[in-house]
Amino acid sequence: MTRLLVAGVGNIFLGDDSFGPEVIRALARHPLPAEVTVRDFGIRGMDLAYALLDGWTVAVLVDAAAAGRPPGTLSLIEAGPPEDAPAAPPEAHGMDPAKVLALAAHLGDEPLPRVLVLACEPAELPRGDEDIAPGLSEPVRAAVGRAVEALHTLVPALLADPRATPSLARPEESTGRAPAGLPHPEATGAQDR
Repeated sequence: MTRLLVAGVGNIFLGDDSFGPEVIRALARHPLPAEVTVRDFGIRGMDLAYALLDGWTVAVLVDAAAAGRPPGTLSLIEAGPPEDAPAAPPEAHGMDPAKVLALAAHLGDEPLPRVLVLACEPAELPRGDEDIAPGLSEPVRAAVGRAVEALHTLVPALLADPRATPSLARPEESTGRAPAGLPHPEATGAQDR
């Protein structure tokens, strides 16, 4: 049986970084199938690292990630821990998926689940804790609904075949580089939406 986790990550006080938690909130109004666990991890990287060790087949992280694309662009990226990366503790006020995966790999003896990141290009990146700015920019707010639709396409396909990577491509968007710490989309079969 496929065990699937959909995890929202991001800081609700840092503008577009709150994309992941906002998508999880929107899923409450448009739920995924009952056999899928949907959870908002916010900035709790340690909690996510331990959760990834709970025997999931696939985990889909929903996050904002800068990759130089137009704001609001959605990308699906296959992720894994960086090669030979030391297990650094997650940051107190942020969550870097690559660091969380490295920590989870360090903490557990079992293999990690397949990890996909449904990423949204932010309009503005926060410059630190002094840039507290709750609320999403307009292009990222518009991407929340598209992310919910994408998850409603992606999740059933993953439940049927955990190795599947359904296309999320839209003709007007192009594949670019992956966020720092994550593999390049072209090397992983990532798709834009």
